[in-house]
Order: sequence, then structure tokens, then C-alpha cells
Amino acid sequence: MRSLVYFQSGGPTAVINCSLYGFIAEAFKSDAIDGVYGAIHGVEGLINDNLADLRKEDLEQIELLKQTPGAALLSSRKKLPGEEDPLFFKIIETMKKHNVGYVLVNGGNDSMDTCLRLHEFFQKNHMDIKVLGIPKTIDNDLVVTDHCLGYPSAARHVMNLVKMAVLDAKAYSSGKVILIEIMGRNAGWLTASVDLLPEDERPDLIYLPEMRFDEEEFLYQVREIYRKKGHCVVCTSEGLDLPRRNTGGVDSFGHVALEGVTFYLSELIHERLKLGTRVMDLSLAQRADPYLVSRSDREEAIAAGKYAVKMALEGHSGQMVAMRRVPSDKYEIEWFLAPVSDIANREKKFPKSWILSERELSESFREYLAPLVSRSVQVINENGIFASAKLRLVKAK
Repeated sequence: MRSLVYFQSGGPTAVINCSLYGFIAEAFKSDAIDGVYGAIHGVEGLINDNLADLRKEDLEQIELLKQTPGAALLSSRKKLPGEEDPLFFKIIETMKKHNVGYVLVNGGNDSMDTCLRLHEFFQKNHMDIKVLGIPKTIDNDLVVTDHCLGYPSAARHVMNLVKMAVLDAKAYSSGKVILIEIMGRNAGWLTASVDLLPEDERPDLIYLPEMRFDEEEFLYQVREIYRKKGHCVVCTSEGLDLPRRNTGGVDSFGHVALEGVTFYLSELIHERLKLGTRVMDLSLAQRADPYLVSRSDREEAIAAGKYAVKMALEGHSGQMVAMRRVPSDKYEIEWFLAPVSDIANREKKFPKSWILSERELSESFREYLAPLVSRSVQVINENGIFASAKLRLVKAK
């Protein structure tokens, strides 16, 4: 009997803790597991021997994981160094101390790099430790899998907040140009979600990183829309190739914190068109809204955690849990494993064939996204505030 360790890595989502719930539910049922642990602050927990004994948690709090945003085990953006670095030997000490035979990594692109490095290191050093990845990112940019856990819920949040902004913008005969900045470093999947909104409730212009942006054409479009309607609503991905103000620094994977595209566009509109603007940065709430969680997203995130435990116990390693759609009139997915070496450090861009113009995307995209966002969840509230899990995170001895 060997122990299981699970950790969360990278930016949280509204359903990241659902995968943790699924992991715990499946691990607790198995008679073939020694300890069930969560590494605190991602891979740093393996390095620093900071594991939480999940069997010490209250079952009521575990249930609340299903509606808890953020990372219940706390996250990390630490990039693992080369295999000869002493950090790896600290990981070995943690593995031996707690009899760890399985490591599950829940994260996005950079996290799959961590997953791959751990798998290769254990293999090279002839350690019988299985490592599997569980996909998570609101950017929806992991290759191979049909979609990423967290994306549908973030899309629902974006769609609904943009609809609110569009309806609000109609209040005045001479209003403002509303500029809405949406997450998406190199891929525009999340910004694209607003294309599902009905004609009279959608933004006027949509810009993804995959599009070529022309300032003069942009200004022309805004001027003409404003002249006709008395307002204009623009949605843009944070990763649009424009000058910006970046104050967030650079993480260990070399990613610059992107922000400020809408401020640049706002100044441009003020200077050239002499129109008033309002800037909306949807920011962290896109990935932390428990009320607009997609039911299929929650259900699939839980199922992914359970499936990962089963596959690890069967001896699989160096792979990521993935989804593919079953050809059918009804939306249905099936689970499979894909080599993490085919996934780490790669990005799935929004298909250019789905981009018709800055005003409209294709019906194929709408057919892709619609079943992912169509169903809602019920949320337990306490005094008008959503209830969330409060884990004890008792350190494993």
C-alpha cells in the first residue's frame, strides 16, 4: 500500500476544488491506499515536506469544496529547475518519508510542465512513483482535451457580466464607449464566449489575440457604432497585441502579468474621437464566481479527480486526464489519458476558421460552447453569502 499526494498549481478556477473533492471521494473508498495527502502550495509542498493529511478533514467541509473557489490546498507558480538541482532530492525525501506512490497534479500549461518533470525524474531515478495530470485553466488552451475544466464556468461569468454592461450602456441617448478586458494571454477562448449572447444583448466589437488589430479600423468602427447607437461596447482579451501598462512583474515561467490593454484603448478614443469611456477589467472574479458555475463543469471536474485516482492505481504515469466528445445528438464526453509530453508547454489557440469578423464568430464555435454553459448549479448561502470550505490542513507526520 502506497500513499497518494494531490496538489493544485497555477491560477485557481471556480471548480478547481471540485477535482479535489473527486480525488478525496475516490481515494477514501479505496483499500489499496495508505495515506491521502494534499501538498500545500503546489510542488512547494513536496519540496518542503508540507503535506496535509486529508483524512483529518471534516466531511461537511469536504462537501463544501464543490462550491468553493480559489485553491483550497493553496497554489504555486514555481517552476522546477534541472534534475540535478538539490530541490529534487528534497522531493525524494518527502516521497520516502510518506510512502508516496502516486502524485496527481491539477493545473494548466505550466503545471503540466511540472507534471512531466516529476514523471521523468522519478523514471530516471528508478522510483516507482506514478504521476498524472488533471487539466485546469479558464484559458481553455490545453491541447488534446476537448475543453479545460474551469473554462465553462468562467465563460458563464463573462457572458453574464458583459450582458449586464450592454443593457446598462443602452440607458443614455449619448452614453460612453465601454471597454471590457477579459483574461486570455495568447488564446481568446474566454473573450469569444460573449458571441453566444443574443443580438440585442451582445457587445458591438470582439477582439481576440488571434486577430490582427488595426488601430485605424478600430477607431472607424467605434465612431460609426457610436454615431448610430449613442454608445459602443467593446470586449477584448488581455493578450491583444497592443502597448500596455504592466505592473504585475514576471513569474518563474517567464510570463509577464498582462494588464492595461483597455486603458490604452481608452486613451486612444479620448485623444482621437473625443468620446467618453468606461473601462471594466473583469479580473479575478472571472475565475472565482461560485454562483455562475456551469453544472457540467462541476460534474466533469469531480469526475476528473475520481478518474485520475483510478488510473494512477492502475499504474498509469506521465499522462494527463483528457476529454473527447462522443459523436451524438446529445452532449456527452468520454475520458482518456494522453501523454503529458504532448501537452506541456503547448497552447491550443482559438481556431482562425471560427473568426468571421470583429463583430461575429462562427456557428461552429457557438455549437461547441453552448452545451458547456447551459446548466446551472444551486449554491448554499449563509446570510446572503456563499458558504465555502474551511479545511484544517493538519500537517502529515
